[in-house]
Amino acid sequence: MATTGTAGSSGTRTAAWHNWAGNVSATPARVVTPASVGELQEAVRRAAGDGLKVKAVGTGHSFTAAAATDGVLIRPQALAGIRGIDRSAGAATVTVAAGTVLKDLNLALAKEGLSLTNMGDIMEQTVSGATSTGTHGTGRDSASIAAQIRGLELVTADGQLLSCSEKENPEVFAAARLGIGALGVVTSLTFAVEPLFFLTAREEPMGFDRVTAEFDQHHAENEHFEFYWFPHTGNCNTKRNNRSQGPAAPPGAVSAWVEDELLSNGLFQAVNSFGRAVPAAIPSIARIASRALSARTYTDIPYKVFTSPRRVRFVEMEYALPRERVVEALRELKAVVDRSGLRISFPVEVRTAPADDITLSTASGRESAYIAVHMYKGTPYQAYFTAAERIFTEYGGRPHWGKVHTRDAEYFARAYPRFGEFTALRDRLDPNRVFGNDYLRRVLGD
Repeated sequence: MATTGTAGSSGTRTAAWHNWAGNVSATPARVVTPASVGELQEAVRRAAGDGLKVKAVGTGHSFTAAAATDGVLIRPQALAGIRGIDRSAGAATVTVAAGTVLKDLNLALAKEGLSLTNMGDIMEQTVSGATSTGTHGTGRDSASIAAQIRGLELVTADGQLLSCSEKENPEVFAAARLGIGALGVVTSLTFAVEPLFFLTAREEPMGFDRVTAEFDQHHAENEHFEFYWFPHTGNCNTKRNNRSQGPAAPPGAVSAWVEDELLSNGLFQAVNSFGRAVPAAIPSIARIASRALSARTYTDIPYKVFTSPRRVRFVEMEYALPRERVVEALRELKAVVDRSGLRISFPVEVRTAPADDITLSTASGRESAYIAVHMYKGTPYQAYFTAAERIFTEYGGRPHWGKVHTRDAEYFARAYPRFGEFTALRDRLDPNRVFGNDYLRRVLGD
């Protein structure tokens, strides 16, 4: 939190809020940290009565202004923890308060012998923030975290608490699992979980031409496949995660420190800082960095394999493309970088997801693959992201709701067959736009 701020409507001073990357900030009129769902409902009613907008914010890991407001900022961190585990049904579920951080959820589930089926690559987000923006990992058959939701509770614009599932308010459930904060404030989520299992990860350097030529094969043969291409090189690093019988065989302490701390965080931070100061050195650095990582295989419980520490700060754009078009688009991106004067110090990440049935999921109704481009914090990113976005939109791409993009409601109405279904539901639940802000006005219309 910054120390500067302006006087709020209550006469108190509120500090400016900044997201994790530092590219978005806002100064709310007041900040509310409710200790109960009842307090949250009252905060929404009071804000509406005062003519103020309401936004909930998690840990700020989105790169868009989806949570920014000059009205009332809801911080749900006190609404945290597991509310209950149900093992009685054919498939187990866990109900968790919206402000729970994914790391805490994963640790608690592991102690209960349970796990999410799939997850993204970091654990710092709140469960509601991660699902509301479409956080995903990579998977041939298993989809995003939002797709694992089996029920949720939502405080609507009139302060009412709405319970949603496939059987209860199903039309709201279809949309609110990934609602971008437009439909209300999520207070709890019920996830499908399964008995704890082991994953064996195989990380292997591979040439760009080979990995793109064999992409469909790798996708078909592995439960979770992803790779990273290092711009200015023909080098990639691949990762294949598949279920195994175990036992756990994590990386050795020295190997883990070298790969995950020294190379991926400490040294990576240093070389990015140097590259920001001396951009001409970036291609040479990339060639060295892309050869530094070595092949390794290890086995552990899911969250220890799916997720990694990410302490080097950056700005990111990511688009979901039809899976069958992703290699073509990536090759085009490489050609643009190769012939340009752009200097890119961060690898490009490629992941996949099966089709799902969530109204505004980036994988809604179609099997998808994701291309994510990054730039180190403080480095001008507009030229690179503009070039990438031009390619991604030509292939019918859908931008991640929590990552940098320039698309608007007109574009999304074409990109999402069920876009009108979502906006009509928003008109019904929030006709006065209590949960609106500039970002939602751009991407959903008014």
